[in-house]
This record gives sequence, C-alpha cells and structure tokens, in this order.
Amino acid sequence: MGMDVHIEDLPEGWSLVKLKEVAKIRGNKRVREINKVALIPMELIPDSGIFADYRVVPVEKVKSSTYCEAGDILLAKITPSLENGKQGIVPFDIPNGFALATTEVFPIAPEEDKIDRFFLFYLLKFNKFRQKIIASMTGTTGRQRASKKAVENLLIPLPPLPEQRKIAEILRTVDEAIEKTDEAIERTERLKKGLMQRLLTRGIKHERFKKTELGEIPEEWQVVRLEEVAERRNETVKPDSIEEVPFVGLEHIEPGRIKLSQWGSSRNVKSLKSKFHCGDILYGKLRPYLDKAVIAEFNGICSTDIIVIRTKSSKTIPEYLIWIIHSKRFIEYAKKTMKGVNHPRTSWNSIKQFQLPLPPLEEQKQIAEILSTVDKKLELLRQRREKLERVKRGLMKDLLTGRRRVKHYGDQKI
Repeated sequence: MGMDVHIEDLPEGWSLVKLKEVAKIRGNKRVREINKVALIPMELIPDSGIFADYRVVPVEKVKSSTYCEAGDILLAKITPSLENGKQGIVPFDIPNGFALATTEVFPIAPEEDKIDRFFLFYLLKFNKFRQKIIASMTGTTGRQRASKKAVENLLIPLPPLPEQRKIAEILRTVDEAIEKTDEAIERTERLKKGLMQRLLTRGIKHERFKKTELGEIPEEWQVVRLEEVAERRNETVKPDSIEEVPFVGLEHIEPGRIKLSQWGSSRNVKSLKSKFHCGDILYGKLRPYLDKAVIAEFNGICSTDIIVIRTKSSKTIPEYLIWIIHSKRFIEYAKKTMKGVNHPRTSWNSIKQFQLPLPPLEEQKQIAEILSTVDKKLELLRQRREKLERVKRGLMKDLLTGRRRVKHYGDQKI
C-alpha cells in the first residue's frame, strides 16, 4: 500500500471515509458560570502517551482558549507541535466534564457509534495520515498551521467497530508498557541523582566528617583542584594523515550518559582533530549545561570542541571522575566560566580550577561501581523503551492499514 489510501487497497469489510463523516471538530462554546476550570496548555499535551494532563485555575485567569470535553482528541495544529506528534485525549475524570485548551489544537469529538476514539487517536498519530495534514499547513516559516478543512477532509480507513476496538486495545497495551517503562526510568533517574548527591559528598559508611570549603566531607577525604588529579591530553592530528579510526563529535555524546553508543569515522572528517586513548574522558566544552561527558572505550580522534582529560592514576580513576563531571555542582561551575554568546564555551584553563572531594582510590572504585550499576539499569530500561517503540511503529503500520487482521469478538479472523 502506498502513501495514498485507495478503496482498492482496503481489506474486505473496511471502508474509506472522510474524518468529518465519523467525528466533528468542536467550535468554541461559552462555558457556564463557574469559578474554576480545567486548563490544558500545549505543554500538558503529550508527545507520546495517550492522555493530556490539566491544571485547575480560576476561570478569569483564562484569556483565549478552545472548548473541549472529556474524551475529545486534542490534535496540535501548529509547527512544530504537529510534526512532533503532540496529541492527547481529554481525561474522562476532568472536573465538570469539560476543559479549556490552548487555541493551537483541534478538539475532535468522535461519533462513538461509528468510530472508536482510541482507534481514531492512533490513526491520527500514524505518520501515514499525519503527513497529509502536515502537507496542508500554511503560514510563515516556523509558524505554520494546519487547516480545519484539511483535517475534516482527511481520508481514513474504517474497519468494523469490533475490529477497531481490538486494534486500539493492542496498541494501548503497548502504550501502557511504554508508560510503565517511562515511570521506571524516572524512578531510576531520581535514585541515580540521589545516590550521586550522597556518595559524592558523604561517601560509604562514614561516621566522622570535617568541615571544608565544599561543606562537610568524610575525615579521610581531601579537597583538590581538578588539575591535581587529571590533565588535558594535548595531542592533535590531521585525519587524512592516519589510518581510519573512530571519530567522536559532540553529536555522538548523549547528555548525562557516561558511555558512547555511537560514533563516526575519521574518513568523513577534515581539519585538525584531538586524539584520545581508551580510558580518557571526553568532555564537551561547547554549551557545558548540556552535560556531555563520556569515558572512551577505544582509541580515536574527536572534535576540538571536546576536551580530552586523562586522569593521574595515582590520584583518581576515570570511573569516579566522570561522576564528578556529571554532578550538578560541576555543571553549574562550568556554566559560570562560559565565554561567547552564540556558541558559549568553557575551557580547560577554567575547569581545571574546579575543587572536588577526593576519597581514597579504593572508595572511589566502590562509589563508581554503585553508580555504574544504577546507570546500567537505566540503560537497559532505555533499550526496552526503544524496543517497545519499534514494536508499536510496526504494529501501527500493519494494523492501521489492514495488512494484518485481528480476531475480535463475534467475528473470525479473515
């Protein structure tokens, strides 16, 4: 089946309809006299997930808005929200049964005897149909909007209601698994932040502490400057003068991660680059608030916007220092040293003055091991989420086009 939907492409028992034949886009409505109302701004409409969120505010605080009711599908109509997949169902338990949403959405009310609201939700999420709405957008670059007419006239496939419900049920099951994984990721990230805060200041099982310029730290620890325990590796090379090796640019380093999951090739880059060795820390000096720093697990070259840091093995280990560099205190320090407006950068000369708490080497290893264990759990959860998203995309492609039929009550699989 191509990008266009044709009646001859549809499975037996399916029909092709315009969205306006099975749902309506609500017009604005004057709300009855109430003191407080549920408000749904654009930021509370999810990019992924099903239901929008809301906050209750005094009705006089709401300036311009779009009327919507419980169960309506809110479809973003403006750039870039529409392209990003912003869409959510108004919660069924919303106070008074209605809400006032941002004016930049279409509130779509399905006719329940014709189309299942969750089936329609996934159709509108599916790139095949969303792209048709996006293609209709007009306006100046960066502030384009979809038209009501384009949404109303969108051609969509319509299976029998029981099959619609079964398709929606399958997709909701995957979405619920994604939601649970997101919750587990959030919990683990909170745990990681809490452990970083505690372990990097209080250590493991200490009872005696001393006051320092950094606050209280264990008696056995020292306060040192970064340059005392690490140094900048100043080795540069021209990519065309060496054999092919991995190349790391800032785009390859994911914020908050301690390991690389992607990299490029030296064959695809020119101009002078920095050399790094296995075990070095690669720290992104451009926009340091992006929190980009990883431990290299191989030799290679990198962008000159990356500072290559080598630890002094008698003082510290990279597995400990990487967590210091990812700490909130270090990020705030680096931000204060930025220079430049459009491309603010820090420098080795600035960050080498950073003061950090330094435990004995053995305790550094223990701290690094605890934090790495939590980080590995976080990575597994992220991989699970990515796999579920791939599964969902595949199911949407198959189920919403009829390539794959489903069993539903009172019917046999075709």
